[in-house]
Amino acid sequence: MTFFAGLLSITLLVMLVSRLADISSFKHFWDAARLAAVIVFVQVGIMHLSSPEELVYMIEGFMPFPYELVILTGITEIVLALGLLWRRTRKIAAWLLMVQLVAMFPANIYVAVMELPAPGGLPASPWYTWPRLLFQPVFIWWIWKSSFQSYNRPKPAANGLKDKLFNRAVR
Repeated sequence: MTFFAGLLSITLLVMLVSRLADISSFKHFWDAARLAAVIVFVQVGIMHLSSPEELVYMIEGFMPFPYELVILTGITEIVLALGLLWRRTRKIAAWLLMVQLVAMFPANIYVAVMELPAPGGLPASPWYTWPRLLFQPVFIWWIWKSSFQSYNRPKPAANGLKDKLFNRAVR
């Protein structure tokens, strides 16, 4: 839930700054949402790398090499989030990030079942850990929605028949 609040608030802040500075790239909600996802996932990845011992408990009981897995997921979160920035790498980065979110879901279930505290010192209460599971599909949808639809893509000018056919094929 905290992660979602971060995504939403950063999205709104990016939109506001974009509109005030007249930056057309992030005026649309989902374009700003993609940048927010980059910021939040990079931040979470850095947290994985800077203090992995604070996250190992989530997978220690059922996954081999928990410390190394936390480091690996931190690196992939950063790399894949940065991949969302460029059109050329966006789709593969989005798919891999969504796969990673699915792969990490059992750790969140483990936290809820074992009544462990959520990462970042959040409550261990069932009222927090169980509803938190419902947000995982929301994050996957957020990545999909913000990465697979471009809202500010400039449309190339078509000069002749060849350009018109090419532009139609590319879209």
